[in-house]
Amino acid sequence: MQESSTKPYLIRALHEWCTDNGYTPHIVVTVDENTTVPPAHIRDGQITLNIGTLATNRLVLGNEYIEFQTRFGGVTENICVPVAAVSAIYARETGAGMGFEVAASRPYPGTDTAATGDSSPAKPASGDDGPDDTPPTRPRLTVVK
Repeated sequence: MQESSTKPYLIRALHEWCTDNGYTPHIVVTVDENTTVPPAHIRDGQITLNIGTLATNRLVLGNEYIEFQTRFGGVTENICVPVAAVSAIYARETGAGMGFEVAASRPYPGTDTAATGDSSPAKPASGDDGPDDTPPTRPRLTVVK
């Protein structure tokens, strides 16, 4: 029997730690054909998502997928990302978190930044679009294999 990955357990633990300490948990996801996110918010083949309790509805941090509803610009979106595609989870306020290796996969169509010239970071999804949604300073991440 193959041992299960520690990654989903670490994501759930860091989500709980962020929530318990009043921080806003964000995940960075490498977008591929198995990822359901709004294409307009993908930057450099990645998207940063706010997975805090105030920004999500029906959040499920499963072993294979992370699923929830959130609003982008006032429009409700259903989000589904493979746990394998999560490259980091961190607290927006402090940058404390953990990074993960992501297996190579086919990129999501239209995410080639060389063609678009867009190299800005992905905008986090949140419950509002106010000035509080500025990305944190560079997160401190630890790669876990």
